[in-house]
Amino acid sequence: MVDVMTMAFDNVRSKASRLKFDLSSVILPPGEDFGIESDDEDLYEDESVEFDAGLGSIIVVDNLPVVSRDKFDKLERVVRNKFSEIGVIKENGLWMPVEEETGKTRGYCFIEYNTPHEAELAKEKKNGRKLDKKHIFAVNMFDEIDKFMKVPVEWIPPETKPYTSGENLQHWLVDKKGRDQFVIRSGSDTEILWNDARQLKADPVYKRPFWTENSVQWSPLGTYLATVDRHGAAVWGGGFTNHLMRYVHPQVKLIDFSPGEKYLVTYSIHGPINPPGTHMVALNIFDVKTGKVMKDFKGSADEFAFRVSWPILRWGGGKEDKYFAQLGKNAIYVYETETSTLIDEKSIEVEKVMDFSWSPTDSVFAIFAPELGGGNQPARVSLFQIPSKVELRQKNLFNVSDCKLYWQSNGEYLAAKVERYTKAKKSTYTSFELFRTKERDIPIEVFELDNKNDKVTLFAWEPKGHRFAVIHGDNPRYDVSFYTVKGGKVSKLTTLKQKQANALFWSPGGRFIILAGLKGFNGQLEFYNVDDLETMTTTEHFMATDVEWDPTGRYVATSVTSAHEMENGFNIWSFNGKLLYRVPKDHLLQFLWRPRPPSLLSPEKEEEIFKNLKEYTKRYEIEDQGILVLLSEQEREIRSQLKEEWEQRVNEWKRDHEEDEEEQEEELLDVTEEILDP
Repeated sequence: MVDVMTMAFDNVRSKASRLKFDLSSVILPPGEDFGIESDDEDLYEDESVEFDAGLGSIIVVDNLPVVSRDKFDKLERVVRNKFSEIGVIKENGLWMPVEEETGKTRGYCFIEYNTPHEAELAKEKKNGRKLDKKHIFAVNMFDEIDKFMKVPVEWIPPETKPYTSGENLQHWLVDKKGRDQFVIRSGSDTEILWNDARQLKADPVYKRPFWTENSVQWSPLGTYLATVDRHGAAVWGGGFTNHLMRYVHPQVKLIDFSPGEKYLVTYSIHGPINPPGTHMVALNIFDVKTGKVMKDFKGSADEFAFRVSWPILRWGGGKEDKYFAQLGKNAIYVYETETSTLIDEKSIEVEKVMDFSWSPTDSVFAIFAPELGGGNQPARVSLFQIPSKVELRQKNLFNVSDCKLYWQSNGEYLAAKVERYTKAKKSTYTSFELFRTKERDIPIEVFELDNKNDKVTLFAWEPKGHRFAVIHGDNPRYDVSFYTVKGGKVSKLTTLKQKQANALFWSPGGRFIILAGLKGFNGQLEFYNVDDLETMTTTEHFMATDVEWDPTGRYVATSVTSAHEMENGFNIWSFNGKLLYRVPKDHLLQFLWRPRPPSLLSPEKEEEIFKNLKEYTKRYEIEDQGILVLLSEQEREIRSQLKEEWEQRVNEWKRDHEEDEEEQEEELLDVTEEILDP
């Protein structure tokens, strides 16, 4: 770029000489670019040509085992394999010094890559990673040795920089009105709004056109909002005016947060460069706060084909994000999150494994493996403890066609919904295997529906509770049954017959549930109290496609997205089914409540608050009364306005009617009576 600008300036100089213009009077800004910044510099950052790598392509790997000559080749091979995962090691590019007297290695080695970029990547990815239980790699750039050698003898305290506070990412949690936020996408606009249910409206927070090219997603604890564009993903928070971090991943299609919000997973699939070829898949794990890639997976789409559902990577260890795992063709690969390495550098081998699912609270996961050998080896559901990989419990299953795993939100129970063949193998029926995972020896209970031939279409645990609901029967009228597992056995509570419901939505706090007939059932809604086993409200939101409780369980949003061309928008309801307000939105694409983090109060403190709830609510009663008065005044104004409009219309009608009567009287006055002779 500098050469081009110099040539252009020389050209101007020659023209100026012909015009007899004195260029000595022109003063240019200093610098090679003459003070003019290029808008394209960032496009060339990754395209610089490496002319001379020098010492920048060499790394020093410390904390290696000290071994004798007979184990030298084995150690060198292991180290080479580990560091070849990052890039190409030059020929004779691995040197491991040995003691001349003993012939033993010195515990470190030098590795030279083809480019400094590969060396930097090796340092980033391998530093702090385990070689074995006793040795952890310490990786430094060879160029840094000079810096270490120049450390001054006398310690100089670092300069103390003044503290500058950043954005408060939890500010939305201290809203004085105790409201919740939600995000919607409609057309090209993305909006964040407060749910001001007491004022019967949605209060705007932030709106931005073309904020995302694909979708938006809240992080699990509500701290961040993630957006997606062709260059990658970004997270936003605070006032949402500026992104907090960007994650470069071209053509990203899907994203997923870890439960503790520490990591962001991005996924893309790319077409073959030279058809006929195979599509390539790329999967990256980013550190949310730093934006660094912690681990990546790349391969052909065929290699990822057996991973049947998103998210491909599944997180374990609760909110601490201790582990993540992926499904293999005959194995489960479990990684330690801090090091992004396989536990014990080995997978858990399970032949033909079909599915696995982590406990929401513990470092335990369940797997399902189908029958093998034509039924000679039964199917099974097993529970594994991590990191020990010990199999805690196993249950063999016979005549199985399929199996689905459902964890209760506290991790106390695991339900396996098993589809089994009848003796004639012409049809199937459903049974359930219930694992009580927190009890000694993990007892298992088997139960079936009253009519085991009923097809089960949906299973849903009560959050933090001991009950679950099942939709079963035949279309278009299904039965909905409720069960409890409290007391050491499964007991049925009740069955609701002939319901137009194909979806179930438990309140986040349990107790209440919505029986919904979505899409083909035209938005039928039944708000049901499971404690009292009674229906609170039966209503509908015509053509509704989605139902979502707010994180507190006080309100419910039902929406009609652009899956339908008409009636797009959302409704906000109370927990017992009272319609609070409607918001029409053309081309509505998404509606998502902002999640809340778990309460910091202990169960004892929550129980104390619940017992003294009347005292805590006194200070809100005055505010509520003021709102009721305001709403009453607004209602009176509306009624007064309607009355005035009615009286005006009545007066207009009377006036028009009187004019008609006067015209008729004038016509009668003009009539003359004539008597005709017979």
